[in-house]
Amino acid sequence: MQLNSISLINYKSFSSADFEFDEKINCFVGNNGVGKTNVLDAIYHLAFAKSYFNPITIQNIKHDEDFFVVNGNFEKNNQEEKIVVSAKKGVKRVVKRNGKIYDKISDHIGLIPLVIISPADRDLITEGSDTRRKFLDGVISLSNSLYLNKLITYNKLLQQRNALLKYFFANRKFDSDALAVYDEQLVDLGSFIHQVRIDFLTSFTPIFRKYYQQISRTEEVVDIYYKADFNNANPAQVLENALQKDMQLQYTSVGTHKDDLVFLLNDHAVKKFGSQGQQKSFLTALKLAQFEFIKQESGTVPILLLDDIFDKLDESRVAQIIDMVNDEQFGQLFISDTHPERTEAVIKQTEQSYKIFKL
Repeated sequence: MQLNSISLINYKSFSSADFEFDEKINCFVGNNGVGKTNVLDAIYHLAFAKSYFNPITIQNIKHDEDFFVVNGNFEKNNQEEKIVVSAKKGVKRVVKRNGKIYDKISDHIGLIPLVIISPADRDLITEGSDTRRKFLDGVISLSNSLYLNKLITYNKLLQQRNALLKYFFANRKFDSDALAVYDEQLVDLGSFIHQVRIDFLTSFTPIFRKYYQQISRTEEVVDIYYKADFNNANPAQVLENALQKDMQLQYTSVGTHKDDLVFLLNDHAVKKFGSQGQQKSFLTALKLAQFEFIKQESGTVPILLLDDIFDKLDESRVAQIIDMVNDEQFGQLFISDTHPERTEAVIKQTEQSYKIFKL
């Protein structure tokens, strides 16, 4: 997978910008606020049809403008892929592949395999379960379109069931037959989602452990525990047992939409007991494991974005990651940093071609 060029119009801080990229390493350097991360986010936008840092589309339009356009020219399996993402205030965003507009944007997910490592990843540890589910679902969906489609259907049904619960409460009535229509479908879809997540973590966790040991250079034991309502339980019974609670709350309180990942270090929660360095290593290992898993599943080497990587790890560990480029574990890299000399010193240690863009 390779990105040859990108052009930006009214995207975040850029009025207009064009970049031609090296096939291996590309570095964006400059002071804070000059747009380094915005370029990486534009690349991410082309892969996922949304920003990594602000998923509200219109908020990625440059101030005082009405639209943005991000245009990228990729090469995948010796074929050119021209991707355009555009948005205009008051109009639905548009994603085009080789000039053709997608009917469903979800059909685009997986075409451009990409992983980003950013200081914002800390949200995976500090924020609520929703953030970790999005990470989990995002990795799986890149190589499993059936899972993505069932997840979308599940979430739509969940909204409808919640609306029905609100209707029951407001009108002081209850229709068990109407509710059963949703419950049956949610149990079926939820059971599928639950099992796919279990299977994924069975494959993913050993890869993650390997990377943590490489980065941390310790014998610390890390693990990912899948906390789910359906673990060792009958999904239909779980939903039925929660009915009275759901009626009072007016929303569905159990199911795969409530699942969580518990990150463990030596059997203790990383969030509470991990040092800052341990948490940084944990998060970087998670993302590198994501990279390897996607590569294995898709048969394509993903693009890797390293946003302010020196903010996450010390220079020796960054050099260790960059050095992995030499044995072809990684393909094309995009790096942002505030110190040009530091970046170039690390990059020169590799045997790969590179470009440095000073913003």
